[in-house]
Amino acid sequence: MDFLVSEIVDYFYRLLWPMVRVSAFLLAAPFFSLQAVTVRIRVLLAALLTWLIYPLFDWPVIDPITALGLKEMVVQVFIGVTMGLILQIVNAALIVGGQGISTSMGLSMANMIDANMGNVPVISQFLVVCSTLIFLGLGGHVIVISLLLESFRLLPIAAMIDMQALSALMIQWSSMIFIGAVLLGMPMMASLLLINMGLGVITRAAPALNIFAVGFPAMILAGLLLLLMSMSSIGFRITWLWQQAFDILGQALGGT
Repeated sequence: MDFLVSEIVDYFYRLLWPMVRVSAFLLAAPFFSLQAVTVRIRVLLAALLTWLIYPLFDWPVIDPITALGLKEMVVQVFIGVTMGLILQIVNAALIVGGQGISTSMGLSMANMIDANMGNVPVISQFLVVCSTLIFLGLGGHVIVISLLLESFRLLPIAAMIDMQALSALMIQWSSMIFIGAVLLGMPMMASLLLINMGLGVITRAAPALNIFAVGFPAMILAGLLLLLMSMSSIGFRITWLWQQAFDILGQALGGT
């Protein structure tokens, strides 16, 4: 019986480390971290992925209550969260870009509750939904699970990890929040600015015209029409952002 207990403890110590990294990744990654994906589903998914990954590698036995075990726990959580946040940058870029478009259209006060990002404008909510569909259409869920599996080969448990290099890459990639927002929102914002200038000229030429009664509906209607015409280019830009995120994730793992 003592031998059986020691085997169970040894098996638990081996299974713990991939479980920590997988759980941290699912906690921060897009789509998997949605509030619609409940904690029970997330725990079950983490346990399932860990069970599938476990036979593929040789896992070290590290006592989690020792100093080395606590250090390794922090490292595994850092790796998993960093991988998730690299992908989450894309959604952050969509939120910022949608915020700029909503402000230009006069919809900045019309907010909705995003299950992942919180209180965001309606255009940002729409872009996040489109991004999720594109992510699934690209097979992004399969790609990120494949990269998660590859991370255990490139960044094995109990190996020396350059956390400073990972942090520097993450900070550098975070600039894509603003670059992606500009790529998504600038064409529409520039067009709406020209329309707004035209409304200003009309108001100047006809002072009796109520700009608040005419301007706001006109800006919203023009913004919706421009958004409809821009959807193909916006879709290509969102696809490009996801491809860049997958490439950066590969670089973070040392695969490229």
